[in-house]
Amino acid sequence: METNTVSQTDPFTQFKTMQREGWALFAPLETLTTPPAATLVSFAGIRDGDKVLDVCCGTGVVAVMAARRGAQVSGLDLTPALLERARVNARQAGVPVEFTEGDVENLPFADASFDVVVSQFGHMFAPRPNVAIAEMLRVLKPGGRIAFSTWPPELFTGKMFSLVGQYLPSPPAGAAPPPLWGNPEVVRERLGGSVTQLTFDRDRLLASGLSPRHVAIKFEETAAPVIKVVQLLQDNPERLREFRAALEQITETYFHDNQVRQDYLLSRAVKK
Repeated sequence: METNTVSQTDPFTQFKTMQREGWALFAPLETLTTPPAATLVSFAGIRDGDKVLDVCCGTGVVAVMAARRGAQVSGLDLTPALLERARVNARQAGVPVEFTEGDVENLPFADASFDVVVSQFGHMFAPRPNVAIAEMLRVLKPGGRIAFSTWPPELFTGKMFSLVGQYLPSPPAGAAPPPLWGNPEVVRERLGGSVTQLTFDRDRLLASGLSPRHVAIKFEETAAPVIKVVQLLQDNPERLREFRAALEQITETYFHDNQVRQDYLLSRAVKK
């Protein structure tokens, strides 16, 4: 089996350890990501008999949806706590999914193993986009489909991550901001000449709450980057108030009728 080998001196090892630990509390947000999972599975054209890899699968909502379509599905994620929840979801749905702990920048699968590779708001957090996309394409068969959902930088979630970046320590040199994956031109550049039939679409995820503050608190409790900022600012009440006020202001901009609009980009292509 051919796989990439990551050096023991990889400067991103500590960064990924923080990601693994930080996303452990994400599971309650699966109520938000379940409807878009069905959208992504349909957008990817997943069919009965397809061999599918769900990269950065989280609680497995996309993997389970694909398996319910009759696909043979593998799911991979950095965070053990989310994989435990994913296995529960698959068991309760009555579908077989093979879940593996692992890193999108070093996928433990042979070349050309899958008919479809998908990722919902996941691979975008890999620090090195060129490494992640090379691995996703490596394990995809020629003629296979790659499809993913990502957050545009100019909309709600992209703005939230931009705000978070102002308070967190700088990532390792070479790490790219996750919301850049939500820019179609960036996607086009990163996929490059390895694909054809590149197609884009947009859809909307809605987060319910009684007020912008209610929604902001939900992200403080479940979204790894926001959790980290709050932890770092515990001993600086003034800065913490500043951050919370800015987060609430962004949330309020997209808040209407007790819902925050989170529009996202869908990208799909065929490997040459």
